[in-house]
Amino acid sequence: MSVTVSIIGRPNVGKSTLFNRLTGKKQAIVHEMPGVTRDRREGDASLLGIDFKVIDTAGMEEGDEGSLEHGMFKQTERALEESDVALFLFDIRAGVTPLDAHFADIIRKSKTPVILVANKCEGSIVKNNVYEGYSLGLGDPVVISAEHAEGMMGLFEALEPFIRTKSDEIEDAEEEESPLQLAIVGRPNVGKSTLVNSLLRDERLLTGPEAGVTRDSIAVDWEWKGRKIRLVDTAGLRRRAKITCSVEKMSASNAIKVIDMAQVVILMLEPDGVLDKQDLVIAKHVLDEGRALIIAINKWDTATNKNAVLQKLKGKLMTSLNQVQGIHTITLSALKGQGNGKLMQAVFDVYELWNKRIPTAQLNRWLDGMTERHAPPLGSRGRHIRMRYITQAKARPPTFAIFTNNPENLPKSYTRYLIKGLRESFGLKGVPLRINLKKGKNPYSDK
Repeated sequence: MSVTVSIIGRPNVGKSTLFNRLTGKKQAIVHEMPGVTRDRREGDASLLGIDFKVIDTAGMEEGDEGSLEHGMFKQTERALEESDVALFLFDIRAGVTPLDAHFADIIRKSKTPVILVANKCEGSIVKNNVYEGYSLGLGDPVVISAEHAEGMMGLFEALEPFIRTKSDEIEDAEEEESPLQLAIVGRPNVGKSTLVNSLLRDERLLTGPEAGVTRDSIAVDWEWKGRKIRLVDTAGLRRRAKITCSVEKMSASNAIKVIDMAQVVILMLEPDGVLDKQDLVIAKHVLDEGRALIIAINKWDTATNKNAVLQKLKGKLMTSLNQVQGIHTITLSALKGQGNGKLMQAVFDVYELWNKRIPTAQLNRWLDGMTERHAPPLGSRGRHIRMRYITQAKARPPTFAIFTNNPENLPKSYTRYLIKGLRESFGLKGVPLRINLKKGKNPYSDK
């Protein structure tokens, strides 16, 4: 279920032009003749990293019962009712007309939040008419030119609170309805099935000293402190070169699919084989897929030199998995049920970080501080690389869009600097982060 934004207003104020701008396609017919759009048109829209559904509506005109104008008006009313937020456009060149004022009176009675948008404000057009917009009683007008893509940052800032709030509500509802997808992976015979049985306090899965007892991925629905969990045990993953049996190949393939569908993945290790080559392959796949990773060292009660094991693990994490700093590591004994509480608490802690959202204003204050401390290096031909704007495009994992004038020449070292800063400033340790660089003009140039 996505957030829905409707575009409404009297005829010929540029609704279809804005619809095409937001969808990135010329789906709606645009013509200077009023009344070209008669039916509602829906499309998938994106604005500076935020995705939503947009509805183009017919120009608001009243007519007698049964007339075409009356039917068009009813369609627009329905679009308004079905939307999470509406954009009410008026033509800044014409100023506020009696028809604008009439329909603003109707819209103010709607339960749907409305953003007032002054369109067709381009070039040398005098902007005094913007102030007329306050007479409509719909708040501060957002000044744009849909045709020339001016003012899109202002529109983004007006829309974002509504879209973020609705998106968070949707995610919260989905989280309440759906169990946390938790996968347990690792090499053969590290105690994955034993851990599942220990967590469930039931001999639910077959275990034994032989490697490869588990072949299928086994899912079990479970609750921990009232939180629903879909717990998935997987077959042991060996190096591909060592897999010769067709059944083991299928088991390994199934285990990889489970990782791809999981939200949190527990990678189990043994004290005498901490993060060997195969473990690193599994861990990197988990992180590349954007999943939250927890490392659990099993059979901790049998470890002879525990400090040496932890130091070795720390070194491997620093050298081989440094793209995600602060990965949770838990020591436990699945056979004796020791450390289960710490493990499950870590699962929900990292899951919360994996879902974390950060307000745009807070992010941009952070970005200003980061660039002041360490400015981006010069790009090709001595051009300055400027970090224009940052917003969080999505969670799961936290993904950020940064708008810059020269994304292709920003060194990877500077991106790593920003990622490290995000982790430290917003407590995002132990989860994969994504930064997508986008090219765009100065978002403040039209303010």
